[in-house]
Amino acid sequence: MAITLNKILPDLSKLEPLDGNNYKCWSQKLLIFFEQLEVDYVLFNKSPADVVDDNSNTVTTVIVDDTAKKKFEKDNKTVQGHLLNHMTNPLFDLFINYKSAKVIWDSLEKKYGADDAEKKKYVVRKWIKFQMVDNKPIMEQVHEYENLIADVLNEGMEMCEIHQANVLLEKFPPS
Repeated sequence: MAITLNKILPDLSKLEPLDGNNYKCWSQKLLIFFEQLEVDYVLFNKSPADVVDDNSNTVTTVIVDDTAKKKFEKDNKTVQGHLLNHMTNPLFDLFINYKSAKVIWDSLEKKYGADDAEKKKYVVRKWIKFQMVDNKPIMEQVHEYENLIADVLNEGMEMCEIHQANVLLEKFPPS
């Protein structure tokens, strides 16, 4: 008796392409998707090899299961395709020649994941530039301001509530 499991996969059609500013969310959503497809291992493991040089001037032959190697290659192409298809065109052009999904993933992590200073500057800049306008409902704008504050706090920065309230008062329109 065969058992079939129908997996419900996330809809990646609504995933914003990676542009450099949204790496944290983008990478987590794709990682969840790859985990559900059970292909995430290609991001963290090297390809199975037939020959390994152990740096002692001797070549050690490793017998690798051919089906495991083919599965890895197939899964690598799947992951590589999803990574590339969910990037903006400039990033796509930069990474199209990489044949290993692991190399792409590691490069993106090194470039966008390691340093959150730019993300912090971006979030603070959005909060500082926020200004309320007369033609939108006031409560909608207050909620937008609260979301900006939450983004700042989520980046690990601290801000007292009195300061938050004073800045909010300055953001009200002149009317």
